[in-house]
Amino acid sequence: MSHGLNLAQLEAVNHLGGPCLVLAGAGSGKTRVITHKIGRLIQAGLAADRIAAITFTNKAASEMRERAGQLVGRDARKVLICTFHALGVRLLREDGTALGLKKQFSILDTDDITSLLKDCGGTTDAATARGWQWTISAWKSAGMNSAQALAAAKDEDERVTATIMARYEERLTAYQSVDFDDLISLPLKLLSEHDDVRERWQKKMGHVLVDEYQDTNATQYELLKLLVGERARFTAVGDDDQSIYGWRGATLDNLKRLPQDFPELKVIKLEQNYRSTSAILRAANNVIGPNPKLFPKTLWSDLGEGEPVRVVDADNEEHEAERAVARIQSLQASSQHKEWRDFAILYRANHMARSFEQSLRRANIPYKVSGGQSFFDKAEIRDLCAWLRLLVNNNDDPAFLRSATTPKRGIGHTTLQALGNFATQYKISLFDALFSHSLGTALPARAVATLHEFGRAVNDLEYRARHTVGHEAARAFLTEWLKDIAYEKHLYDSEDNEKVAAARWTNVMDFCDWVAGRCGGKIEDDAGIQTETERKTLLEVVQTIALISTLSEREKDQNVVTLSTLHASKGLEWPHVMLVGVNEGLLPFKMDEEPGQSDAAVENMAQRLQEERRLMYVGITRAQRTLAVSWLKRRKKGRESIPGQASRFIKEMALDQNTVKEDPREKLRALRAEFAQRATEQAAQKAAETP
Repeated sequence: MSHGLNLAQLEAVNHLGGPCLVLAGAGSGKTRVITHKIGRLIQAGLAADRIAAITFTNKAASEMRERAGQLVGRDARKVLICTFHALGVRLLREDGTALGLKKQFSILDTDDITSLLKDCGGTTDAATARGWQWTISAWKSAGMNSAQALAAAKDEDERVTATIMARYEERLTAYQSVDFDDLISLPLKLLSEHDDVRERWQKKMGHVLVDEYQDTNATQYELLKLLVGERARFTAVGDDDQSIYGWRGATLDNLKRLPQDFPELKVIKLEQNYRSTSAILRAANNVIGPNPKLFPKTLWSDLGEGEPVRVVDADNEEHEAERAVARIQSLQASSQHKEWRDFAILYRANHMARSFEQSLRRANIPYKVSGGQSFFDKAEIRDLCAWLRLLVNNNDDPAFLRSATTPKRGIGHTTLQALGNFATQYKISLFDALFSHSLGTALPARAVATLHEFGRAVNDLEYRARHTVGHEAARAFLTEWLKDIAYEKHLYDSEDNEKVAAARWTNVMDFCDWVAGRCGGKIEDDAGIQTETERKTLLEVVQTIALISTLSEREKDQNVVTLSTLHASKGLEWPHVMLVGVNEGLLPFKMDEEPGQSDAAVENMAQRLQEERRLMYVGITRAQRTLAVSWLKRRKKGRESIPGQASRFIKEMALDQNTVKEDPREKLRALRAEFAQRATEQAAQKAAETP
C-alpha cells in the first residue's frame, strides 16, 4: 500500500491517531498522499463509508476518486470524495428540515441570483446587481447574515447592500432555494445549533481529509471543526505558498489557527518535488523567499539541473506573442515533446490572451483558452436545467419563469406579471399560484387554461422522473420530453445560422447522454467494456445538477496548446511553460503606493503584494522541463501605449548566474537553416550515388 512513498509521505500516510497538517509544496505528490492515506485508514480497520475527502473542484474530486479506485479497489466507491459544496448539499438534503428546508430545495445559479437581486434592489442594471452579489457573497463567506452585515456596514453603500441582502434572504426562504455560499453557511448553522445532528455527523466522519486547505475561507474552517469534533481525526493538506484566492475569501488565518485550535497537531512537510528541474525550483524558491513564512520549507528535486530559465523581452504585445509561438515551434522541432498539449502560455488576466490567440492562428497551431465558457453556461443547457430544477422544487420561481417561456408556449409577459403579483399578494410561489382556485379573478380564463396546461405537464414529468431508473430509461425519458416540448425546433427557429443551431442541438444531446449516464446501470466505455454502476432515479440525479460546473470529459486529451490565467493553472503542469506579460502593473497587479496612506491601507497593500508573489510562484512551478519568462518594453493601457518595466519578480528570481536572454526566432531560424543544410547534403549524396 505504501510502495514508492518517500519518508515524509510515509509519515503523513501513517499518522492516523489525531490532527495532521501536511505542508505539500508544489509537485510534491499531495494527491498521492491523500489516496494512500485513504487506503491506510481502510487497512487499519476504518470503514470506507466513514472516510471523507474534501476538495475544491469537481475535476479534482473526480481525479481523486479515480486514483483512490486504482489503489484501493471497490472500497473506494464507499468513500465520500466530493467538494465542500457537495458535502453541504448532502448535509442539507439529509438534515436541512431542521432549518425549515424541504429535501428538494433548489440551488440557484449565478444568473438566477443576479435576477433576484435586481428585483430585490429595484434595478434593471445587471452590473449593479453583480456588485451587490459580490459583497453579499463576501459577507456570507465571513459567516455574516444581513443583520450582522448591517451592524458592521462602514458607509451608506454597504447599508443599502445589507438591506437588499435582507430582502434576498426572505426570497430564498420563500422559494425554498439556496445559493452556493449557503451550501457552506447553512450546514454550519445546522451543526452549530442542533446537537443531535452534529453528534450524528461526527460519528459518521471517522476521518476527514481536506485537500487545498490553504484555499478554505472562515466559514469552511468552522464547518470542518464541527465535523471533526474533539476527536479531531483529520488530515489537512495544503501549501501556504500557493494561497492565491484571498480575493474570494480564502484566508491564511486558517493555517495559523490550526496549531492554536488543535495543540496535538502533527505538522509534516513535503519538500521533494517530482515535477520540475533544479533550475526551475531555484527560481521558485527565490521568488517566494521574501514572503513571511508560517512554516518555512524549501523545495528540491533530483531531476537534475535542466535547462536554464529564459528571460525574453519584447517590444510590445504582438512581438511577445510572435516570440512565444516561435519558441513553441523551436522546442517542438528540437525536443522529445512533440505534442501541442506539452505547451502552456500563462498570464495574469484574461484580456491578455488575445494577441497569443491571433499568433497561434496565423501559425496554424491548435489551442484552447482555459477558463472559457462553461458547458453549463450555454443558453441551451441553462434552459434544460431550469426545467429539471422545477421538477425537483416547484417553488423555484426563477426556474419556473425560464421553463414557462422556453420554448414559447403562449405564456406571455403580461400573464406572468399578473401571476407574479397574485403570488406576491398571497405569499406563495408562482407554481402554487398557478393552481389557486381564485386565480381566475386576476387572469382571463384563456391565460389560466394555458398556465394549467403547463402546470400539468410539469407534474406529469416530475412523476415520471421519480420513477425513471437507470441509464436506458433516463435516455428514453429525456428524448421523449425534448420531442414533446419541440426543443429542437425552438433552437432552429431562434438561430439564423443553421450550423450554430446544429451545434447547440449537439450540446443538448451530449447533456442528455451525460445526465442519463449518471442514472447508472450498465455503462459501456470507449473500449466496449460494460460495468454495472449504482442505479438512481432521474429525479435524484437532477437534484445535483446545479453543483456541476463543467463537463470535464469534453476537454479530455485535447492535443492543443493551453492558454490560461495563472489562477486557472493552479494544480496543473506542462513540460514547457511560458509566463508572459511579467511587468510591473500586471504582475504584481497595480501596486502603486500613495503618500499619506493609513497603516491599515499599507498593511493591506503588503498582503496583496505577498499574494501576487505567490501567484508568480504558482506560475513558475507549473513548468516541468523548461520555463521562459517574458516582459514588455511597451504595453497597452486602455488605448494608449506606455513604457513597460520588468516585474520586480524577475529580479527576485535571482537568475543572473544561470539565465539566458534569448530571441526564440533566432533559434528557430537557425534550426530551419540546419534542416535545410541537411536536406541539401542528403540530396547531393543521393545524386552522387545515382548511376
